[in-house]
Amino acid sequence: MKRIAKAFDRKKVLVAFIMAGDPDLKKTGEYVLALEDGGADIIELGVPFSEPIADGPVIQRAGERALRAGTTLAKILKMVSDLRQRTQVPIVLMGYYNPIFRYGADRFCEDAVGAGVDGTIVCDLIPEEAGQFVAGARACGLDTIFLLAPTSTDERIKRVVSVSSGFIYYVSLIGVTGARKKLSKDIGPMVKRIKKHTSLPVAVGFGISSSKQVKEVLDVADGAVVGSALVSLIEKGGRGLPRRIGAFVRSLKD
Repeated sequence: MKRIAKAFDRKKVLVAFIMAGDPDLKKTGEYVLALEDGGADIIELGVPFSEPIADGPVIQRAGERALRAGTTLAKILKMVSDLRQRTQVPIVLMGYYNPIFRYGADRFCEDAVGAGVDGTIVCDLIPEEAGQFVAGARACGLDTIFLLAPTSTDERIKRVVSVSSGFIYYVSLIGVTGARKKLSKDIGPMVKRIKKHTSLPVAVGFGISSSKQVKEVLDVADGAVVGSALVSLIEKGGRGLPRRIGAFVRSLKD
């Protein structure tokens, strides 16, 4: 069984997002281990890009710091490969298609799987234009995780699930990433609509930042994604950051 499928096997899942290379890749490796120690079931690593159309201010700043530190897709894959000596936690790369296109889509899929990456979320790659990428990923065993939104129609849901594997990522709001005080009341009904068209797990992201919100999401979905709250913690820095990251994730799990 693949690592992502195993994570979702008969349990609810906490997905933790951080930006790779913020403030540098050595620290990112430490944070990944801290996230796993805190109880994160799947870890999303952001691939920094100069035009992040889905990212709110917190994650945009993290991407800028990572780019200034010289972070590249190739270096992220090397970091994941090194991490695989110490952890088998599922790792998903989340970003935009331009770095993958420049790297070479088929080469990326092969190298990503070789490094130990389990899946990808490419925010600006729509299903209608994803055929070649999905085919290359399928051939290598790399999961392709696509996004659905509150505005998605049943027709759109069918199209997205047809090219998805691993899980479906449901964006809980109309807008960019960032912590919110309240979650939409439409999450439950929308997750039910999605599940009518697929047997894949559904994880909900964007706006989730507290243990109360995680519980609210996991009452109706298979997974909850927490990102901006973690990235904000990293941005503030300070002593004992890996320990504090682990403690925050543990509080979400509890």
